[in-house]
Amino acid sequence: MVTERRKGERITFERGFNAHMMGIDGTWRRDCTMEDISETGAKLTVEGSMEGLNLKEFFLLLSSTGLAYRRCELAWVNGDTLGVNFIKAAEKKKGMGRRPGTAAAEV
Repeated sequence: MVTERRKGERITFERGFNAHMMGIDGTWRRDCTMEDISETGAKLTVEGSMEGLNLKEFFLLLSSTGLAYRRCELAWVNGDTLGVNFIKAAEKKKGMGRRPGTAAAEV
C-alpha cells in the first residue's frame, strides 16, 4: 500500500494538459503532459529522452508564449513520468527577485 505524501488536494486532468519543460539556462526544452496538479506540485509525463538533462531545477511552461510558468524542482522519476515541487518566490535566494513594476503571470 502506498502512503499518500501529498500536502494539497490534486486536480487530475482526464486527457492531460499540454505543457513544456525548459532548463533554467534555456539550453533545453521538452514537450510534456501535465497529468495532475496541486498548489505545491505536479505530475508530468515527458516526451523524448530525459537523459543528460539537468532536472534539479527547471521551468514548467504552461502557455505557448511562456508568460504562465512555474519554477520547479524534481521530486521523483518513474520511467517517463516525474513528480515536481513548485518553488515559491519566497524560497528563491534574496536579491534574485523582480524589479519593482515588473511582473510575470505565474499560475
